[in-house]
Amino acid sequence: MLQRFVDNVLAVAKESVKTFTYESLSNIVRLINGVSALLLSILPGKATILEGIQGWELRPTFRGPRFPRWMENGVSSFNQFIYELSVDSDTSSVDYSSAEEDSDINICPASPSSQSSRVSRSSSLTKYDRLQTGWIRCIFFWILLPAKFLLGIPFYLCRFLCNRVSKAPAITGTHQSSNFRTIKRVQTLKDQIVHRATDRRRGVIEDLHLAIEIFIEAIFDVVHKAAHFILSPSEALGKLFGWVYNGRTSDNHGSVPEVSVTTATLGENDPAPTERNTTFQQSLNTDARTCQDVITELGYPYEAIHVITADGYVLLLERIPRRDSRKAVFLQHGVFDTSMGWVSNGIVGSPAFAAFDQGYDVFLGNFRGLVSREHVDKNISSRQYWQYSINEHGTEDIPAMIEKIHEVKTSELKLSQPSLQEETDDQPYKLCAVCHSLGGAAILMYVITRRIEEKPHRLSRLILLSPAGFHNDSTFVFTVVEYFFLMLGPIIAPFVPGFYIPTRFFRMLLNKLARDFHNYPAVGGLVQTLMSYFVGGDSSNWVGVLGLPHYNMNDMPGVSFHVALHLAQMKHTGKFRMYDYGNPSANMDVYGSPEPLDLGEYYGLIDIPVDLVAGQKDKVIRPSMVRKHYKVMKNSGVDVSYSEFEYAHLDFTFSHREELLTYVMSRLLLLEPTPKQPSSQKAVKLKKKEQVN
Repeated sequence: MLQRFVDNVLAVAKESVKTFTYESLSNIVRLINGVSALLLSILPGKATILEGIQGWELRPTFRGPRFPRWMENGVSSFNQFIYELSVDSDTSSVDYSSAEEDSDINICPASPSSQSSRVSRSSSLTKYDRLQTGWIRCIFFWILLPAKFLLGIPFYLCRFLCNRVSKAPAITGTHQSSNFRTIKRVQTLKDQIVHRATDRRRGVIEDLHLAIEIFIEAIFDVVHKAAHFILSPSEALGKLFGWVYNGRTSDNHGSVPEVSVTTATLGENDPAPTERNTTFQQSLNTDARTCQDVITELGYPYEAIHVITADGYVLLLERIPRRDSRKAVFLQHGVFDTSMGWVSNGIVGSPAFAAFDQGYDVFLGNFRGLVSREHVDKNISSRQYWQYSINEHGTEDIPAMIEKIHEVKTSELKLSQPSLQEETDDQPYKLCAVCHSLGGAAILMYVITRRIEEKPHRLSRLILLSPAGFHNDSTFVFTVVEYFFLMLGPIIAPFVPGFYIPTRFFRMLLNKLARDFHNYPAVGGLVQTLMSYFVGGDSSNWVGVLGLPHYNMNDMPGVSFHVALHLAQMKHTGKFRMYDYGNPSANMDVYGSPEPLDLGEYYGLIDIPVDLVAGQKDKVIRPSMVRKHYKVMKNSGVDVSYSEFEYAHLDFTFSHREELLTYVMSRLLLLEPTPKQPSSQKAVKLKKKEQVN
C-alpha cells in the first residue's frame, strides 16, 4: 500500500515538473520572439528587407522566412503524402486519454511531451496493479493445484481424442494463426517505416524540449528505484543480483552491437522499397541531403563525375544526363555556395531542371573549398588546402571541369552516333555556361587565359548573373572589410587560412537554428534584417539560404582567405585583375610582369556572345558594376547584351523567379555552332609582350 502511494506521488510530481519546465521554456521562447518583433518594429529599412517574408509581425497566421518549395515542413512532397497518410491512420490507434480529455482535444491539442507523459503515466499506474494481481494469482494457484490436476485428467483425454479425429483442420487453424502473426509483424514494420519516413529536422528549441523531458525521466527513474529499494529491499537485492549475473554473462559473450532500426527508402533505379539499417547514434535529426538526393527524389537522372585538377584538388562535377543531346549547359555557383543552388527550387523554379526539360545535357560544377577537403593528398594540412585564390578557380577548377565535359560528351556522342566520326570538328556539341557571382568572374578569367594560351575554351555562349570582377562601387561595410584585409592580411593569413565552421557540432547547430528561424518568424525576421545590414541592405532571403542542406554537420562550402583578399584587391584598385602576390618578383614569376594581369584590358579576346544580368536590388554586386563589365566589353568589340531584373543578389539562384528562367532559356536557344578558334593575332602579340617583359 505504501509502495503504491509513493509511486502515485512520484508520478504526479514527475508530470508536474515536466509541465512546469515545458511551459517555462515555451514562455521564454515566446518572450524572445516578442522582443524580436519589438526590435523589428523600430529598425529602419525593414520594409524592403523583409519583403516577401511574412509572419515576423506576429499576425495570427504565422509564416516564417520562406524555404524553397521542396523544403516545406522539412520534408519532400513524397514524405508529405506519407505524413498525411500516417496522421489519418493515427485516428484509429489506441488512445490512452480518458473521455474528459477527449472532450477537450479540439480546444487544446496535446503536445508531443504531454502525449508521451500520458503514456508513461498509464504504464506506471498499471504496472503495479499487475504486480499485485500476480501475487493473488500465485496464492490461488498453489491452493487449487490438486483440484486442477484431478479435474484436468478427463479434459486432456478428450482433447487428445479430438486432435486425432480433426488433425487436418487443426493444421489449417495453425496456418491461419501463423499468417495472422505474419500480417501483424508486417503491419508493425510498416508503422516503423511510416514514422521513420515522416521524421523531419528538429530545431534547437525542439531538441531542448526533448532533452529536458529525457533528463526529468532519468532523474525520477533513479528516485523511483531508490524508493523501491528502501520499501522492498529483498526484491531490490534480487534484481541487483540478476543484473550482476547478466552483466557477467554479457561480458563472456562479448560486446553488445549497436541498436539499429529497419527503414525503407526508395532505390535509385528500382521503385520498390528496400531495407537499410540506420543506427540511432548516427542520426542527429539534421538535414544532410545532397544535390544527388534532391535530383533523384524529383525523378531526374543523376551522375557524379570526380575531376582532379592539375594541382591535386578533387572536384565534384554533377550531371543530369541527357547523353544523346548535342547541346549542353554548364552551371557554376558563386561564393559560399554549391551546385545545390541550381536545384533548390524544385522542378518549377530551378535553372538546372528547366534546362534539362528543354533538351540540354546539364552539368553542375563545384569549386574547391569544402570543409571535407577533398584532395589527392589525404594528409594535406588545412593551411595547404586553403592556399588558393580566384586565380585557381579560373585557371585550374573550370579548365579541369570543362575538359572533363568535353571528354565525356565527345566519347558518348561518337558512340551513340557513329556518323559524327566523319566530321572534322573535334567538338560535336555546343556548350553554354550559366554562372553566378564569383562563378562569373572565374569563367571570364578562364576564357581570357585560354585565349592567351591559344587553347580552345569549348564554350559557345556565356550567361553571367551578377558577375563579380568590379567592386569599387559598394557599401560602407564592404569598404571596412576591404581595408581590414589589406592592412591585416599578412598577419591573419597564417592563422585563418579559410572562413568556415570548423566543428561538426557548430555546423549541426547552424543547421538546426535555421529551423528555429523558420518556426519563430520574428526571430528569423530579426536575423534576416541584421544579416542584410551587414551586406549593405541586400534583401535576399539569407535566413532561407541558411536552411539549405549544403550547410550541414558533415560538410559545408567555405571561402579561402586568399579569395577574400583577392576580392579586396579588386575593390581597392577598381580593376578586374588577377591575384597580386605582394611583390614584383613573385608577380614576375607568375605573370611575366611586375603587376598582375588586368583582365579588363583583354576583354577583346572574348569571341563568344555574353549576356550580362544585373539585379536592381543587389547590394553585394551593384548594377553599376555589371554595367562596367558591359561598357568595357562593348568598347572591346564583344557581342554582349545587358539586362536588369528587380532582384537581390541571391534571387538569381535561390528564389523562384519565372521571368529570369524565361530569359535564361531564351538566351540558351540562341546558341550558335561552336566557332573555330584560330590563334588570333592579338593573342600572339600579348604573349610576345609578356615574353619581352
